[in-house]
Amino acid sequence: MVSVYSLCNLKSELMKSYQETAAVVSSSNAPVAGFASTADEHMEHRIDLNKLLVHKKEATFFLRMSGNSMIGAGMFAGDILVVDRSLKASFGRVVVACIDGEFVVKRFIKRRGKVFLYSENNKYQALEVSKLEEFSIWGVVTNVIHKV
Repeated sequence: MVSVYSLCNLKSELMKSYQETAAVVSSSNAPVAGFASTADEHMEHRIDLNKLLVHKKEATFFLRMSGNSMIGAGMFAGDILVVDRSLKASFGRVVVACIDGEFVVKRFIKRRGKVFLYSENNKYQALEVSKLEEFSIWGVVTNVIHKV
């Protein structure tokens, strides 16, 4: 299950996030597990997370994950999902789907002409799309942001 901001607030939040840089992190090299360098003069560039995570800003939105159905894919309650509506659901991709008015995050699998949505948690069974009353794909999850 996914907690979705109300559509009005979602649109407002997204527009605000594109007008501002969501997060910029300074970095010189990839982190190492040894001793940290304290020399700030080695800074080479800044990393803009919007440029890194958002490829088509008009088609991208963010959702906050709830539940534990995708823990095997590294998606946990409280994580922020970056979702691209311009991408087509394809075999093995993680998608945001709307099933009977409820948003879910599942792995998209097409086998022998049938479409299934799989959880990444053995506690949940796969859903066969043809047996669902109302079904639509809202987008493909491209990135997950979570705290460590």
